[in-house]
Amino acid sequence: MTAVGDAIAKVPLFANLSKKDCKELAALMSERTFPAGTVITEIGQGGVGFFVIASGTATVTINGKVVRTLHDGDHFGEIALIDQGNRTANVTADTELQCFGLAAFNFRPYVKAHPDVAWKLLEAMAKRIRENLDVS
Repeated sequence: MTAVGDAIAKVPLFANLSKKDCKELAALMSERTFPAGTVITEIGQGGVGFFVIASGTATVTINGKVVRTLHDGDHFGEIALIDQGNRTANVTADTELQCFGLAAFNFRPYVKAHPDVAWKLLEAMAKRIRENLDVS
């Protein structure tokens, strides 16, 4: 398997994809490496890509508050691509971060053609909303 194929295989979002669909997705993705300290997404900026982390860690912050740490197999960037709005969080590389990115113009058609991925995206977003609600 290729490096991008290995990265995709770690992502629960893509767990139900056939080998053919994984191969198709891998062909659409490009490798990106971000040095430690790089702000990859910034609140209020337009979204140009969806990212899957192959190695390294990153911190997600909203208005200066740390909301989660991302690791191998995690993904980010989908919200701005789904609604074509601005980024909702800052994502900053803690270590050198190797990612595979899917450009906005490829993301929407791919998700529309793969309902299992669309459903998993909905589940992931619902989970994030629940994590950020203060219901105590």
